[in-house]
Amino acid sequence: MARQPADKSSKESSKNDDSALIRELALLLDETSLTEIEIERAGLRVRVARNISVAASGPAGYLPAAPVAAPAAVAAAAAVADMSKHPGVVPSPMVGTAYWAPEPGAKPFVEVGTKVTAGQTLLIIEAMKTMNQIPSPRAGTVTQILVEDGQPVEFGEPLVIIE
Repeated sequence: MARQPADKSSKESSKNDDSALIRELALLLDETSLTEIEIERAGLRVRVARNISVAASGPAGYLPAAPVAAPAAVAAAAAVADMSKHPGVVPSPMVGTAYWAPEPGAKPFVEVGTKVTAGQTLLIIEAMKTMNQIPSPRAGTVTQILVEDGQPVEFGEPLVIIE
């Protein structure tokens, strides 16, 4: 704490005052359901915080169903891994959010079955509030679009398949 007491008796009263203040702030956290509070008084700055873990609650005796999505997620991950080896894949050159159209409600750049030329915009990826056009590396036909509109993408993640 920032305070430097002058003698032992003032040091004792300072500790008692400080612990009383901390207890008071902790009670205030409980009463108000806040997770953090900070106060500065007479050169003393005190911050009290607590971590709250949110647990899912249900009726008594309720047993959650076994996760069914796990096998589907594993299968989806394997499918994406297989797609990344496809010779016509267009991988993401950056991390960001993929969009099919230049603006919401506009016609998408490409759809499945669209014939594209080299350099034609396939989609855009927003990264750091900048819209980056992703061009087609070759001419061909779009056979698959592997990302959803507005989906976050990672570097190297397969975006589109052009055959």
